[in-house]
Order: sequence, then C-alpha cells, then structure tokens
Amino acid sequence: MWTLHFLLGTLLFPLHSFCSQVCPEKCVCEQTAVVQCFRVQAVPSGIPRDTRKLNLGYNHIKEMKNRDLSSLPGLEELILSTCGVEQLEGNTFRTQKVLKTLDLQKNKLRTIPRGLPSSLENLHLGHNRIHSLQESALQGLKKLRVLNLQNNLITMLRSSTLSALTLLESLSLEGNRIETVQGALRLPMLNLFSLADNKIPSLPAAFFSSLQLLKTLDLSSNLLSKVPHDLPPALLHLSLDRNHVRMLRSRDLAQLRSLTTLTACNNRLASVDGGLRLPNLTVLELAGNQLRVLPGRLSSRLEKLDCGQNQIQEVTYQQLSGMRQLRHLFLENNTIRHLENHALRNCLHIINLALEQNLLPTFPRGLPESLVRLDLKGNRISTIEEQDLKSLKRLQVLNLRKNRLSSLPALSLLPKLKTLFLEGNPWNCSCELLRVKRSLLARDVDISPEFCSETVHMSVDIWQAYVLTQEQCEESVEPTPESQTEHTDNEDYYDYDL
Repeated sequence: MWTLHFLLGTLLFPLHSFCSQVCPEKCVCEQTAVVQCFRVQAVPSGIPRDTRKLNLGYNHIKEMKNRDLSSLPGLEELILSTCGVEQLEGNTFRTQKVLKTLDLQKNKLRTIPRGLPSSLENLHLGHNRIHSLQESALQGLKKLRVLNLQNNLITMLRSSTLSALTLLESLSLEGNRIETVQGALRLPMLNLFSLADNKIPSLPAAFFSSLQLLKTLDLSSNLLSKVPHDLPPALLHLSLDRNHVRMLRSRDLAQLRSLTTLTACNNRLASVDGGLRLPNLTVLELAGNQLRVLPGRLSSRLEKLDCGQNQIQEVTYQQLSGMRQLRHLFLENNTIRHLENHALRNCLHIINLALEQNLLPTFPRGLPESLVRLDLKGNRISTIEEQDLKSLKRLQVLNLRKNRLSSLPALSLLPKLKTLFLEGNPWNCSCELLRVKRSLLARDVDISPEFCSETVHMSVDIWQAYVLTQEQCEESVEPTPESQTEHTDNEDYYDYDL
C-alpha cells in the first residue's frame, strides 16, 4: 500500500505543485498551467510561477510595466487582446526567454513594442494605431514565423524594415493606408502575404524576386492598373479583386504554372488572353468587369468560372468545349441573347449554372444531365418544351422568376426537383397548369403558395365562373398512376449546397 501511495504521489507531484499555489482573485488557474483572468485593470500578482499560458484578453489594462511579468519566466503564450493597452514599457518582456506567442490585437498601440523576446514565433498586432514599421523593433526576432499588422495606420512599406525576419512565413498588412512600397522583399520562407485593402498604385519591379516559396498572395482592394511583374512561380492563390486592372495577359502570368485560384473581380477588364497558360487553374473569378466575350481555351482542370456582371452577349460550344471538369458556371447579369444549343455538352460534371438577369428568349437546350441548380430568373423566356427538360434528371432547384411564361410542361420529367421559383410570370391558370401544380405539390416540391391561387371576388358572376372553372378542372384532373412516378430515393448524392 505504501508503494502505491508513493507512486501516485510521484506521478501527481507536478500537477499538485501547480494547483497548490493560490490562484489570484478574478482568475481561473487550470491544471494545464493555463491562467485566465477577468475584469482586471492590471496584471494580477500571485499568478503561479510555472504558468505557460496567460490569457488577459477583454480586460481594461491601459499600461504594462516592467515588473508585471517578471515572476513568470516560463510563459510561452500571452494574450492581451482587446484590453485598451496604450503603452508598454521598454523592458516589459525582458524575463520572457521562452515566449512564443504574443497577442496584442485590438488595442491602442501607436508603435511596435520594443524589447520583444527573441524567442517569439507569432506576433499579433492587428487593429491598433501603428503608423510606421521600425526596423529596430523587429531586428532581434530571428525566429518569428507569423506577423499580423492588419488594420493599422501604416502608410509606407520599406522592404528593408523586415529583412531580419528570415524565417517569416505569414505577413498580414491588409487594411492599412499603404501608398508607397520600396525595395525587394527578402523573406525567403514567406508562404502567405496580404497587402489587401490599401492604396497601392504599383509595386517595384523586383519586389517578389526573393519570395520563391510564396503560395498565397492577396493584392485586392488597391489601385493597381496592371498585374505586377515577376510574380513568384510557386503561387497557388492570387487575388487581384477590386483594382483597376484592364488586361490579363499570358505573358504576365505564364510563370504561374502551379496557380490554382485566380480572382480579378470588380476591375476594368476588357480582355483576357485565351488560355492564360495556367494549366492547373481550377477557379477563375472575373465578375464585375467589362468583358464582352467569355474567355476560351482555359485550363481543362477548371472547376469554377465566374463571369457574372459583365457585357457578354453569347455563349458557344467552342468557348466551353475544353472545360471537362467544370462544376460551377456563373454568367448572371450579362446581356446574353444566344446560348448555343448543347454548348455545355462537354461539361459533364457541371452542377450549377447561373444565367439570371440576361436576355435569353428561350429555355436553353441540350443542358448536361449533371445539373443540380439552374437559375434563369429575369430573362425573356415565354415557353418551355418537354424536350428541353428531358436531360435534367438530377435537377433539384429551378428558378424561372420574372420571365414571360404563361404555361408549363409536365415537370415529372424532373424527378429530383425540390424547389421551383415561379413568381413574376403572366401565368394562364388553365386546367393543364393546375394539373402541373397538383403534381408538384404531391411530390412535395417547394413552390409559392400564390402560384395559380386566384383571389375569390365578391361579385356573384365572377364567383360562379370561378367555382365552375374549379369544378371543371377537378373533373379533368386524374390521379397520377403510381407506375408513372419515378422513385429516386437511391439516387447518387450530389455535393451542392442548396
């Protein structure tokens, strides 16, 4: 028995050691050497010496003094976010030799704190009032991997300021006021870089020359008029949204053979080089530009193409013939008058086709069987033929709002249909259309309850005519034989978010 007590005491000694220390008032001291404090105005005294993580977030601590952390040499993570911190004394962190993560986001700091420990790997300073980058404050951070400076007041980026951060992997500078960028950024390990939401008109020619491992680059919401030169060849994701770019040229992008995602929405694009020489591209988003022609000869691996809100007038088979892996095609808010029959016959995996707010006079023909959602709202379609629907065996959502339809064919040809939007058409609520409505309701298809449900007027003549019409329709509508209803409970599942 003595031996068992001895072994248990030995195993639990470190835990007992931490728990036996008195936890400061308004704090919670966990067994894992984590301390969290609430409603404090300064770093509480008496925090256990072997604390590894101290969470002081969402308190009211305006100032940090040198002595505040002197009794916590083993601290590895310190959270001081959303505390209203305005000032840190120069040697506040002098005893933190193993501190790896420092979170000072959402405070009122005007400069990067000085005297930061060389052990730091993650430094979060977003949402402060920092107006410039001082090289001296970052000089000793040889191990830093993540630097977050988003949403500050920085107006200039001198690349040399960051040159000491040779192990930096992630740099976030979005949401500042950067207008000028100088020099080449020499951060050989950088993997993610964001300069989004600034005021940058151009970047130096050799700015990216040393960023050979950069995978994700966000330059959205700036004033760029063209694609920057010499983008890193390892890029996988490039965002140029909300700039002033007028052209996407193959010669500017040809080196990006690994690129999988390219977004350039809300620019001034009038032309896109066919193919773009991007063999691995899977997502291309070009919405909100001035394109008149759908880009052709794009990567055969493309899965999503968004060209909504442009000035495209027609869609042809030639433009789409090579996109055999396409799953999502967005062409809403264009001026498309002609969609060539069977234009998507090679797109055997497409599940989502958006054609709303165009000028289509007829229902598209020869659509792929794989479609799950089809949006045709706001066109000029006046009739739908049964042959137009025969291929759509997997369609779940069909939007026909605000067209010129007065009747519908038998929608039993759409066995997987779940939702049908019909509002805003000049329907002729004949017996045939009421029969279609009954069939849809019997299959639990979601349709508007107002569809062909005329309000009964008080006039006796109109009322009698309405009742007579309803009785005639009741007589003419026969129950659908069970054998004609296609069972689809065991159909394959399609991963479209409805």
